[in-house]
Amino acid sequence: MARVEMVMPKMGESIMEGTVLKWLKQVGDTIEQDESVLEVATDKVDTEVPAIQAGVLQEILVQEGQVVAVGAPIAIVETEPARADTATPAAAPAAPASTSAETPAVPDNGVAEVPYIPEPGTTAEQPTAQPQPGRFYSPLVLSIAREEGISMADLEYLPGTGSENRVTKKDILDYVAAGKKPLVAQAAAPQPAAPTPAPATPEASAPATATPAPQAAPAVQAAPTPATATPQPAASSQSATKAVPSISGNQELIEMDRMRKMIAQRMVDSKRIAPHVTSFVEADVTDLVNWRNANKDAYKKREGENLTFTPIFIQAIARAIQDFPNINVSVEGDYIIKKRDINIGVAVALPSGNLIVPVIHNADQLNLNGLSKRVNDLANRARLNKLKPEDLEGGTYTISNVGSFGNVMGTPIIMQPQVAIMAVGAIKKKPAVIETPQGDLIGVRQFMFLSHSYDHRVVDGSLGGMFVRKVADYLEQFDPNTAI
Repeated sequence: MARVEMVMPKMGESIMEGTVLKWLKQVGDTIEQDESVLEVATDKVDTEVPAIQAGVLQEILVQEGQVVAVGAPIAIVETEPARADTATPAAAPAAPASTSAETPAVPDNGVAEVPYIPEPGTTAEQPTAQPQPGRFYSPLVLSIAREEGISMADLEYLPGTGSENRVTKKDILDYVAAGKKPLVAQAAAPQPAAPTPAPATPEASAPATATPAPQAAPAVQAAPTPATATPQPAASSQSATKAVPSISGNQELIEMDRMRKMIAQRMVDSKRIAPHVTSFVEADVTDLVNWRNANKDAYKKREGENLTFTPIFIQAIARAIQDFPNINVSVEGDYIIKKRDINIGVAVALPSGNLIVPVIHNADQLNLNGLSKRVNDLANRARLNKLKPEDLEGGTYTISNVGSFGNVMGTPIIMQPQVAIMAVGAIKKKPAVIETPQGDLIGVRQFMFLSHSYDHRVVDGSLGGMFVRKVADYLEQFDPNTAI
């Protein structure tokens, strides 16, 4: 039988790591190819990771809550399921045998259960008693710590079972279940017993020589004195979390969730990287609006879904990109990378208030019906948290429909590493001068603003302005006889 490493897949552009949220399969379970094995969270999406090969899950290398780099092994799968089924009874005791030197007790599922918080007055088997200043904590662990009122000082003393002694979700939840006994206080408790104020060095070494004694909680006797432990939380909090701001009684403190923190960082990075310029054009979309109003009910009855303006906007942008391909680029150092594929991202507002941008790949190759179906599918799955990693990668241009919130225009921020983004505003009725063979008339027309933000490093005002004007031209020239 072959043992195959299952690795953390690449979840999208610029994503270098993911957090394991939940294992959907346990050691010993049979898995089919492409069957979901675990849930992973990134800064863009929470998604399920499928198995690359069928077989039996022999070993889980990464615990829930642990952050893993893309390409790192996360599990061992034994292929040839037919032979694995026959060998399952013999394979069960083999796992403890290989880990018996490190874990004294392994339950039937093959995952070692390690006690995390020793009870006072009992011997402890924890390998780590020293604080871990500067240790990395996943966003999930920090969130649980804040919700449970666990200080960074105690978090530093909490033994971790993850890679490089990282604290996993299970570690901190076990600590909470054990009553959240103050670990700093436990570590400092043996220190005042010293009868004389000896120098710091002998005091620090005295507990180390006493560690073999099984009495008086040896797991925490090796900790430094309170005087040396006091600065530790500040050093760790700087790398792991920021200080909680103080508020008055008539204010509410709301911590950003993981996605909002990532959005904030991406937006700051984009403004820092790209000098933004925004051009505006007003378009008369009367024919387009009349066509959509005439076809939306029949489309809804035939397809079972709504016909929105978004696919029409995407089609116009795709055509304009074909006319101005230099807008479909990215920048890397001193080089401009021109993209042949036209992959248009569509900003979708989530029920949580956050924003996500799924991508319609090869948008220029789809007709209006195909674009409509793709837009509706991606938007629905985004709101249900069902997007896949490939739904979020490869975007070359982005559209944001601020008109859906009643806004007439906006100044959107570019999605890196793209160089441009367009916001489409609300469609409003306005009086306008209509030119006819008989003369000019005043009539009611439907107008909207297009806002085009672009990276002035590579897109000058002429290109940025001509591009948004071309998109407006395509919308204004929409054929009212278009079939869908």
